[in-house]
Amino acid sequence: MLEKFVDRLPIMPVIQPSTIKDQIPFYEVTMKESMQKLHRDLPPTRVWGYNGVFPGPTFHVFRNQPVHVLWKSELPEKHFLPIDTTVHGADHGAPEVRTVVHLHGGVTPESSDGYPEAWFTPGFQQVGKYFTHRVYEYPNGQAATNLWYHDHAMGITRLNIYAGLTGMYIVHDKEELSLPLPKGEYDIPLIIQDRSFQDDGSLYYPSEPTPPVEGVDPSVLPDFFGKTNLVNGMVWPYLEVEPRKYRFRILNGANARFYGLSLSYCVPFIQIGTDQGLLKHPVSVRNLLLAPAERADVVIDFRSSAGEEIVMTNDAASPFPQGKLPNPKTTGIVMKFRVKKHLSSPDHSRVPNYLSTYHVMNEKESNNERNLSLGMRPDQYGREIHLLNNDLWSDPITEKPRLGDTEIWSFVNVSNATHPIHLHLVKFQILDRQPFDRDMYEKEGKIVTTGPRVKPALNEQGWKDTVRANPKEITRIIMTFTPYAGLFVWHCHILEHEDYEMMRPYEVVVKRGQARA
Repeated sequence: MLEKFVDRLPIMPVIQPSTIKDQIPFYEVTMKESMQKLHRDLPPTRVWGYNGVFPGPTFHVFRNQPVHVLWKSELPEKHFLPIDTTVHGADHGAPEVRTVVHLHGGVTPESSDGYPEAWFTPGFQQVGKYFTHRVYEYPNGQAATNLWYHDHAMGITRLNIYAGLTGMYIVHDKEELSLPLPKGEYDIPLIIQDRSFQDDGSLYYPSEPTPPVEGVDPSVLPDFFGKTNLVNGMVWPYLEVEPRKYRFRILNGANARFYGLSLSYCVPFIQIGTDQGLLKHPVSVRNLLLAPAERADVVIDFRSSAGEEIVMTNDAASPFPQGKLPNPKTTGIVMKFRVKKHLSSPDHSRVPNYLSTYHVMNEKESNNERNLSLGMRPDQYGREIHLLNNDLWSDPITEKPRLGDTEIWSFVNVSNATHPIHLHLVKFQILDRQPFDRDMYEKEGKIVTTGPRVKPALNEQGWKDTVRANPKEITRIIMTFTPYAGLFVWHCHILEHEDYEMMRPYEVVVKRGQARA
């Protein structure tokens, strides 16, 4: 077993534009393979990183200041993780190594969204179904928030992200910068992921599930759960902090693992923001539940913990919520904070009672409502695959909201797992969750509710782009499809589900007489 808390928490480098073109910052990012130390006692591990580092460099951008990014690939032609060619997108002679970058939570035109089939190979050989620009345009026309960028190539997203293709993308604005929150070295991104390793330090990703699937090897897994937790690319790290307030921008970047985070001595998280920006008011929580792709913007106050060591733990089951609890000696541990006894300078930061202003949406604003099931069925090999509304990726597009319309989507989860559902392009608000009779729905297709609608928790009541849709519940979200028309996707963000059919295209269509953005 690897020893815990022997490595200092890495801080991802901040990327700078290579040039300014027509007053627009221009960045170049190259995907490369490298060898990187992920723990003191592990040999260097082969990873794929943006600019050769895992996780990739952090972007800091500003609202309404567009940037252009040239994404390049210098990755090898062969993948070092097992590829299942029975998965849609990985078949028909597709190159083993192909990539496309998605800015998760970014409000971007379709040409820069990172559509899963718009992949390219090293050297920009365009083979995918849809044209992909070498230079992606990110308008950044959204409030201050913590986004992330990652690979989204059809059929191998789970492998490319596991290999290391992940990074943070932080949007700032005047409102956020005016708040007296911790800043500078006291404002730190935390990317939490899980990984397993071979004795030689190499990443371990199983080539088949247990029990194996007859006739398919390698085979896609139902989900993947690693045996160690990493933060910012280091296994069980520690961070030395002063007895003051710190801001942490936390991302669950795992393939499938949920994290139920807590701090020792009952130190609370003061949550100030969700996926898509600041909350109206801070919310104090003792346990912070994050599904894959969810983010939480939090402040931790260490002023009363001088000289102490505070451990961040995890108590979320895998699979969530019906699976096994984490081992308290391994995956139940995330990282440690070592609180120094003295301040280097006075702490003038504070968390104001009022953080942000935004419109709270009402269901009466909607133009349309959709019921969308989250379910399962066996494939031709007997594997259970997860589906959205019982459709495959290749089936005709059924969700075609009109540009500017506001819709309510109700996710009717008939499976046993919580699915983190993510929509590209839009931000949304959670209306409520309500239990229903799953047996009646499966037998007769009727929705019979068995309890009242429950509003989301206070720390879920801001803007979101990923929502936890729980089993035997109807989860309702509301959003406006703006500002771009075009082809986008919605999917479960458990990567093994997403790669094997739990992803669907949707199209924002232009109304008659309406200009296309």
